[in-house]
Amino acid sequence: MVNTEKFIRESIDEIMAAAGDDRVVMALSGGVDSSVCAALAARAIGDRLIPIYIDTGLMRKGETERIRTIFGTIHLQVVDAGDEFLEVLRGISDPETKRKAIGERFIRVFEREARKQGAKCLLQGTIYPDRIESEGGIKSHHNVGGMPLHMEFTKVIEPIRDLYKDEVREVAGALGLPGEIQHRMPFPGPGLAVRVLGDVTKEKVAVIREANWIVEDELVEKYRPWQCFAALLGLGIGVKGDNRIHGWIVAIRAVNSRDGMTADPLEIPFDQLVRIGSRITSDIPSVARVVYDITAKPPATIEYE
Repeated sequence: MVNTEKFIRESIDEIMAAAGDDRVVMALSGGVDSSVCAALAARAIGDRLIPIYIDTGLMRKGETERIRTIFGTIHLQVVDAGDEFLEVLRGISDPETKRKAIGERFIRVFEREARKQGAKCLLQGTIYPDRIESEGGIKSHHNVGGMPLHMEFTKVIEPIRDLYKDEVREVAGALGLPGEIQHRMPFPGPGLAVRVLGDVTKEKVAVIREANWIVEDELVEKYRPWQCFAALLGLGIGVKGDNRIHGWIVAIRAVNSRDGMTADPLEIPFDQLVRIGSRITSDIPSVARVVYDITAKPPATIEYE
């Protein structure tokens, strides 16, 4: 448990000291981590905070529109960089290389936007599990191990770097953030790119975006998982109508967890799984097969890459 009042007070002081008189750009994704950082920084430096949402083209269905609606009152800047991210991912299939390419592109876009605003500092919502997994060699998070060595920013401010996800949610509640944000499911910084095994294309992203939306639509309200999503595993043989097809294999993943360091698969009734599988294969003609992942963490990670 975190002493939220003390943490908020100390974090505001830390941000004020780190920023000095400079303007600060911050990565605002709409998740609880970045939203807590935005709330803390707004109290600390006021209108010298420049919140930026980057649409990477790898976001969930309707995500950008949702972010515009929720954060429109704080002068959020939305940057459409989808073509840039797909270009840097072209031909890359190795998960670590993907994450590093995405991490570097994020920084380059933020640098470009910071130059326009005369900002020198970057603020981001890195949390403790990001650091553990990156530094421990499990996987490079885009905002830790995926960041380039050379950046234009004079400082990177990470006020919640020592908190676990459940502690971040406590702070969100103490800051008075809406429940929708406080309890929102985690979504990986690299977005749907790490839910597509192998190389990333616009077609694959479109498939998994729709499948992911179906999984969330079927499971979030009814079962309240800590996290649920769909992942594109590759191609397999299937039959649609009287025709044999080579179609995509989609995995459903749903887990419960406290802080993301360990996780257990959600027990979903078989008829519910059948319903999800039927919706995915019916609504997405290029999908031939749907499977449910029952692996805990460890030995698996929650995401596939």
